[in-house]
Amino acid sequence: MIWLKNYSLDEVNRIFDKYMTQFLEIKATGILDNAIIATMPITDKVKQPFGILHGGASVVLAESVGSVASNLIIDTTKYVGVGLEVNANHVKSGIAGLVTATCTAIHLGKSTHVWDIKIHNDQHELLCISRLTVAIVEKK
Repeated sequence: MIWLKNYSLDEVNRIFDKYMTQFLEIKATGILDNAIIATMPITDKVKQPFGILHGGASVVLAESVGSVASNLIIDTTKYVGVGLEVNANHVKSGIAGLVTATCTAIHLGKSTHVWDIKIHNDQHELLCISRLTVAIVEKK
């Protein structure tokens, strides 16, 4: 297990239940030994003007789940994990339903974490693949 402690879904969802993640209805649905799974409904809040899932909303989902994952590994009394770089390849459009992001670690270093986030639709089709680098910085 890569997490600092045995976090519950309720604990992780308290983190998601504010700010942009709350607005977009992002929820953690699974915590595995080496991954976090989160969902986001495709509503009008996350669609672009042409009626499909906005790529930026997918990036918000990816960066949110990856940033939270980093902060579940570190001692947050001393450090904070912040997004340093994110990229995303949108390979299929999302129209309706729920998208699911699975976030797994690629690299867990002292000063950076790199996460692989794959976003699928309800039919388990890949919509987006993202990579997030998180900087681990000391709190002042």
